Formats: sequence, structure tokens, C-alpha cells
Amino acid sequence: MPLLETPPDALSDIYATSLFEVCHKSGGDQAVQETLDELEAILDMAHKDPAFNEFLASRVLSTSDRAASLKKVFEGKVSSRTLTFLLVLNDKDRLGRLPGMVKAFHDKAQEAFGRLEVDVHTAGPISSADLDAIRERLASALGKDVVAHHRSDPAMIGGLKLRFGDQLVDGSIAARVRRLRDQLGHEGAARIRARVGEMIDAQASTSSDVPDA
Repeated sequence: MPLLETPPDALSDIYATSLFEVCHKSGGDQAVQETLDELEAILDMAHKDPAFNEFLASRVLSTSDRAASLKKVFEGKVSSRTLTFLLVLNDKDRLGRLPGMVKAFHDKAQEAFGRLEVDVHTAGPISSADLDAIRERLASALGKDVVAHHRSDPAMIGGLKLRFGDQLVDGSIAARVRRLRDQLGHEGAARIRARVGEMIDAQASTSSDVPDA
């Protein structure tokens, strides 16, 4: 059974809050960031290595055997906070829910640091200067330290989409075309009739100005 790739829930939030408090008390923001980096690196390893993913989530492996392996793999390579957290999850049979807990911990860290992570979607590549310009404008508008990640989306025609958290700001050309189509569907007929009326009135006025032969 692989790791559960589920969004954070109440249980994830409880564990993430406890971990955040432990980190903050032991080393402030630096300890929080260090632990977050280590946990995200471990998750990245699990995503790339199916055998390691199975090792973390398997219910076949005994808790004691997995604890011994976790110590062997990570002792001296990650902070004691991160290793202790993994061992606690293993002891509580919660290690399979690590992705949701790391996401919840990530969100708490970003909020505490006053950061906002934004995914910038465009149809193709953009320069680092353009990405910096977008980041600076967002930071100015939102009053936060913005971390911008560029994502190429070949399905887009052009324009820009911004996603932060659960919110999506869609300024893509496809979205504009959809809005135009919707407007035409609801308002188009009336506008066309009005425009035809204006043209007829203009033509009648022009004809009345022509003197009779």
C-alpha cells in the first residue's frame, strides 16, 4: 500500500501543530524551515522510489523493524526533530499519512513566515526576469512575501493563470474567450438588435437629408 496522497485533515493538523510547536520552541523559524525541508525531501524520495514508499506505508512490516530501519537510514542525516517525528508516526501507525501531515506543516510554516506560494501558469516558458516582475507585483498587491513557481501549461492558448491555495485567478485567453461567449449568449442578441436599429435610424436620417430631384 503506498502513502496516502490526501489533503490535510483534522488529524494532519493536530500532528502538524504539535510538530510546529516543538520546532519553534527548539530553534525558532530556522528549526521550522529545516524540519520542513527535511520532511519534503523524504516525501520527494518516496515519490521517486516505490520501494521506499512501500517501506513507509506497509502494514506488513512490524513497527519495531521499521523503527530500526528508520534509525539506520536517517540517524545523523536529518535533525533529531525530524527523526523523532517519523518514529512517533511509525509507533502510532500513522506513517502512511505523512503527505497530508507534511502539507499541513508546510501551510503552517508559510503562514507563520508571512509567505504566500503562488503557481504561475503560462502557455510556455517565461524568463526569470518576468517571473520576478510577477512576484514583485503580487507581493505589492497582497502585502506578503510571495514565492512564485512557474508552471508551463501547453493546454493554454496564452495569458496567465495564478493559483494560490484553493484560489484560482484565470486571466488566460481561453478564459477570456469563454467569458465573451457567455456574454454573447446572454446579451448578444439584444446588443445585435440594438445595433441594427441604430444602423437603420442612421440610414433613414441620411436619406431624409438628400433633396428631392
